[in-house]
Amino acid sequence: MAEMDRTTAQTFTRGATRFAPSPTGELHLGNARTALFNFLLARRAGERFVLRIEDTDASRSLAEHTEGLLADLVWLGLEWDAGPGCEDALGPYHQSQRGAFYARLFSQLEHQGAVYPCFCTALELAAARSAQRSAGRAPRYPGTCRELTESERSQRRAAGLAATLRFRVPSGRRIEFTDLVHGAQSFLSDDIGDFVVRRADGSAAFFFSNAVDDASMGVTQVLRGEDHLTNTPRQLLILEALGLPAPRYGHLALILGADGSPLSKRHGAASVREFRERGYRPEALINYLFRLGHSSPEHDLLGLEALVHAFDTHHLGRAPAHFDEQQLRVWQKAAVHRLSPAQARGWLGALLPQNVDPAAVEAFTTAVLPNVVLPEDAQEWVRIVFGAPPPLDAEGEQIVREAGATLFAAAARAVAVSGNDLAAIVAAARQASGRKGAQLYRPLRFALTGLGHGPELAPLLRAMPTGEIERRLARFA
Repeated sequence: MAEMDRTTAQTFTRGATRFAPSPTGELHLGNARTALFNFLLARRAGERFVLRIEDTDASRSLAEHTEGLLADLVWLGLEWDAGPGCEDALGPYHQSQRGAFYARLFSQLEHQGAVYPCFCTALELAAARSAQRSAGRAPRYPGTCRELTESERSQRRAAGLAATLRFRVPSGRRIEFTDLVHGAQSFLSDDIGDFVVRRADGSAAFFFSNAVDDASMGVTQVLRGEDHLTNTPRQLLILEALGLPAPRYGHLALILGADGSPLSKRHGAASVREFRERGYRPEALINYLFRLGHSSPEHDLLGLEALVHAFDTHHLGRAPAHFDEQQLRVWQKAAVHRLSPAQARGWLGALLPQNVDPAAVEAFTTAVLPNVVLPEDAQEWVRIVFGAPPPLDAEGEQIVREAGATLFAAAARAVAVSGNDLAAIVAAARQASGRKGAQLYRPLRFALTGLGHGPELAPLLRAMPTGEIERRLARFA
């Protein structure tokens, strides 16, 4: 126990940032950016990066969503120091396993008189909100159950009414804090209203579990979506009542689609999984997300270590960022051009036919890599190189016919002698036809690929079986 206490003390001294997703769906780009910025903030400050799964909503939290979240974070390179699969003395890191811890803190608040049971039904609460709006007031809990006597509470329990637990917000207070993004913030407690910290089923509400877990896990800084900005005064009140330390909060502006509405599936792919399955590189997505709502003088494709040094909370914007897949494609192109031969083979490998010679695979990837952004861009060239001889369009037919059979007969004979050596094929065709430049290369390209444009011919021919090259040329001899 003494060793655990020393370890825990060292952990708290080091500090931490965290990412705390709810496993109710896939990891979308907004959450991925939040995870990235917290990871960079942790590494920049020399702190721990904590991953906590907020799965208290049992009806919507699914194990497959958790597994997907973990896989996406690992794919992005955002590996955590503490969290699922990396437990320590401050865990567990699934909120569904922290019920006993929450129960102790609820008891403490009850003993202090800082909370009270609320028996209001959903219908009664909705009616109260409607009345407040009709009167031109902001909706807030009217305090119906705040001053019930113990006898009145007992009567409601005896009638079978389920109770939530509400936090008793002190009146006449001003809650102030400095946001890492938005600067000085101030809220009046009288505008907040008493809020639920424990649901009727006994589970902890977000306001509560999110705040106390940050405190108990040594979290010192948090970046999260700006939709949580108004949650912050409530959470500061909870932590104050429990005598727990509060982290420094920063609230990130939303990511919007091109039409100015929050990014969603109607704008196309919205989850990390979808971009991964389409063949986007993790370094491309990371570099683009880094620049969504974060200004930087760095214009090159950066690795995670360089991104750590380039990240600064002072560069986080307050205005919404607009997602543009064309900009993501720019980073994707840069990432693809930096792939090693082995990485390129792995990236395109699923498109290639089985049992292709490794040398042919390397030649093919060398040829097409400068011409593709996503694997789907290479599919046509897979068919051209490894499939049946491609048909010619009207332009190709005319160019091949004008070149004449002599050119192709000589080229086919060169293949029989020299194999897939483009220089030897071109030399033989030039000598036989007297053609040079585009008048020589275009008919050869059409005959071999069916197109008048595309990747360099030399590596493409190294990917083709020699017999196939000879057959394609001999068709026009």
